[in-house]
Amino acid sequence: MTLKQSPLDAEHRELGATMVEFGGWEMPIAYPSGTIEEHLACRRGAVMFDVSHLGTVRVEGPDAIERLQSTLTNDLTKVEPGRAQYTHLLDPNDASVADDIIVWWRPDDPGAFDVMPNASNTTGVRAAIGGIDTTDQRAIIAVQGPDAKALVSTIFPEAGVVGRFRVAVADWNGTTCTVAGTGYTGEDGIEIAVPVDVAPEMWRALSAVGIPAAGLGARDTLRLEAGLPLHGHELGAGITSLQAGLGWVVAWNKPTFIGREAAIAERERGIDRRLVGIATEGRRPARAGCAVSIDGAVVGEVTSGNFSPVLGHGIALGFLPPDTPEGTAVIVDVRGKDLPGRVAATPFVRR
Repeated sequence: MTLKQSPLDAEHRELGATMVEFGGWEMPIAYPSGTIEEHLACRRGAVMFDVSHLGTVRVEGPDAIERLQSTLTNDLTKVEPGRAQYTHLLDPNDASVADDIIVWWRPDDPGAFDVMPNASNTTGVRAAIGGIDTTDQRAIIAVQGPDAKALVSTIFPEAGVVGRFRVAVADWNGTTCTVAGTGYTGEDGIEIAVPVDVAPEMWRALSAVGIPAAGLGARDTLRLEAGLPLHGHELGAGITSLQAGLGWVVAWNKPTFIGREAAIAERERGIDRRLVGIATEGRRPARAGCAVSIDGAVVGEVTSGNFSPVLGHGIALGFLPPDTPEGTAVIVDVRGKDLPGRVAATPFVRR
């Protein structure tokens, strides 16, 4: 398979990034400084990620909102133009999460939406909602961290004031960009959709004001500390919004959306497992697929696990029986060796 490349590919290679396949794209996993340093730079200041591998599907026209309302789980009437909303696309048969999505409701056109699927799901999402795939027309640079907006403001003042889950359209050096106050790290920040021909210039300008690059490795450890789900791990085939603790994403009173009947049926009978946080002892992390036991009996499994650079020990997400209380002692089987832990509240690290 020929991998897609980001408009910023040359920038990553010039910085010495280690490139890996991710969702059909060749993307930077880390730079020479390493994942832990990149992670801590985000928590302590600011970093920038290339997230151009995420999809963008433009849905517009007089029926755009009705199409999205009748397809996706959340209720767009709760927000308005110039806002972003997190939502799910469900499997119609069992209500499992086919994709988790951010919708940017464009402020410059109340009838236009930029729907942001996960990288490998763009084709399927477009098949469900229609629209035009505009992924190859832009790069997306995510600037995250407590100093992110202040630093961005030095070169792009209009972007630096975009609020959380707000969407703005503004010009940078004569080029129109879309900016959203969203991210995937648990920190403050923004995501900038910039036309492909200008993206390298913006990347270098952000670097020049002291924002270092971070790879997908740090993005993953940051989202895990924040307790955020990753499609293919905490969401996906066989995993429903309710099991993942995301029932708030479902507008139960909407008359229609894909998977509504199956979702309501699960809500009525109750879930048989629930996503929880697990804090483990020492630096050795649990990994996806590891069995989790309570009192000698296997009761669940880990979906994601890693070392927490902030906490200094392992953390994980996993599915356990729904009535498992916080603080419960567990044993995680890591390649035949017992790793003690306990059920913990998420996020593991709060902003």
